[in-house]
Parts: sequence; structure tokens; C-alpha cells
Amino acid sequence: MDLFGPPELWLPVAFAALMGVSILVYVCLDGYDLGVGALFPFADEQEKDRMIASIGPFWDANETWLVLAIGILLVAFPAAHGMILTALYLPVAIMLIGLILRGVAFDFRAKARPAHKPGWDRAFCAGSLMASLSQGFMLGMYIMGLEMTLFTLAFASLTALALTVAYSFIGAGWLIFKTEGALQAKAIRQARRGLWGVVVGLGAVSVASPIVSPRIMDKWISVPEIFLLAPLPLMSGLLIVALWLLLRNMPLVGDRLSWLPFALTVALFTLGYLGMAYSFYPYVVPERLTIYDAASAPESLFIILIGTVFVLPVIAGYTVLSYVIFRGKATELRYD
Repeated sequence: MDLFGPPELWLPVAFAALMGVSILVYVCLDGYDLGVGALFPFADEQEKDRMIASIGPFWDANETWLVLAIGILLVAFPAAHGMILTALYLPVAIMLIGLILRGVAFDFRAKARPAHKPGWDRAFCAGSLMASLSQGFMLGMYIMGLEMTLFTLAFASLTALALTVAYSFIGAGWLIFKTEGALQAKAIRQARRGLWGVVVGLGAVSVASPIVSPRIMDKWISVPEIFLLAPLPLMSGLLIVALWLLLRNMPLVGDRLSWLPFALTVALFTLGYLGMAYSFYPYVVPERLTIYDAASAPESLFIILIGTVFVLPVIAGYTVLSYVIFRGKATELRYD
């Protein structure tokens, strides 16, 4: 007797959960360093060096989670991978170019002559914005079911801007945590303004998803689901209020709660992501392809699962280790 039931039922769910966790971790972790890059135009040269130092030990580990998520999509749900990448080929290409540009600029700015450093700073900012905007655009198109119309393009453009603002908000939260003095004070002011962009983005996604799909509408407003799911929007609202009150009263004496804006933002992102996951399950391509239809053969999934059991702890361990070793306030980032 199979402990978990038929493999063709639980294996797709297991891989969908693994892919979902990978995407969530990526959004929270790489989101803040993309956000730091988006905030570059508002910093002076000394502040830019400290901003880079705050993300220097972590950004490589953060991007590993994106590789893991795309890898799971490819090997576990190949039909969905082909459908999604075909519909989103251009924004995916822009995202990859942006990530490459960021990586090159990150290292080159540390070695460049003073006259060339501003150019690499602009390249780093441009790469961050390209990656953020393209990810937001892909999110909007995904919510709209990958349909290409004027309305879906307009909505995707809105989500592109909203996600970029959300990334800059969590990036400001990271700077509040990792820096001090004038740069920290500037990050607090930026976070106060950026909070409203996060609210607009969450509101747009929350309103659009049930409008686009009657199935999602039924999942949220039917009884008893409407009562069971009520804590999600209520907790999100409380987190937004808590962030607003906290940022209004920062900096606090002794910098003792500098970690809290970042932590609350991660919690807010997590709640929003859980709401999306519930809305779209069991579809991996909204209204078109379920995780069961798109999944590879159970035999293949089981072999892949064995590999994942070894790979996932290594990625998680490397990520945690980097944060433990480089804990505390950011110091000068040097390569010599």
C-alpha cells in the first residue's frame, strides 16, 4: 500500500509546492537586492558603495532560487514550461539580459577606474530595473492567463510598475536593517513612500484575479471558504498598518527594531503569495493546464525527487550560511 496514495497524484503536488517555495524565497531575497539597485539613482557615490556592500555577500545565493524554480518547471512540468516561455519569450529575455548586466556591473564597478565607475553604476541600476519590470510584466500576463490583448497588456504594465515599487520597498527595508546613519534615514523615507505602491500592487492582483476567473471568484466567496480564508486579507491589512506605524516612528532608539520592516515585508509578501497559490491551484497555467496534466511521468518525477532531496538542502544551507557569516551592519566591500 502506498503511504501517500498514487504517485501520479502526490508527486505533481510535491513538485508544485517545491517550485512555489523556490519562487517565494527568490521574490523575498533577490527582490530586496533588485530593489537596492532600483534605488541607486537616489544615492550619492558613498551611499552607493555602502548599498552594494549590503548585498554583496548574498546576491549570488539569492539568484540560485530562481534557477531552482525554473529547473523544476522544466523537468517536472515540461508542457507548462513550453507554454509559459513561448508566451513570455520577450520579457524572459529582457529579464535575463538585466540579470547578466547586473552581475557584470556588480563586479566591474569594484575594479573600474573612478571615471568609469558611474557608467557601471548606471548599468547596475538599469539591469535591476529591467529584471524587476520584466518580472512584474510576466506576473501580470500570468494572472491574465497569458492572453495577449490591450487590456492584459495594460494590466501587465501596471503589475510591472507595482512589483518594481514593491522590490524597492523591500530593498529599502533591507537597507534600514543593514545600514545606519544618513543612509538608513534616507531608506526609511523611501520605504514610507514605497509602502503605498505595495498596497496598489496587492490590491490590483487581488481584484483582478477573481474578475478574470469565475472559478477563482467561487473559491474565495463560497461558504465556508470565505470564512476560512478571511484571516489572509485581514492579516495583510494588519501588516500594512503595522509597517506604516513602524516607519512613521523610525529610527527608534538604539536601532533595536531595524530588522522589523524587512521581516514584516517578507511576511506580507508571503501572505500575498499564499493567496495567489490558493487562487490558481490546481492550474500551473491559469485556466488552461493543471499540474496533473502538465506533469512528467511519475517514474521521472520520482527520480527527480531523489535528486532534489540532495540539492535543496545544499542550496538552503549555503543561503543560510552566507546570512549567518555576514550578519550585522554592512561594512566596506573589498576584492583585494
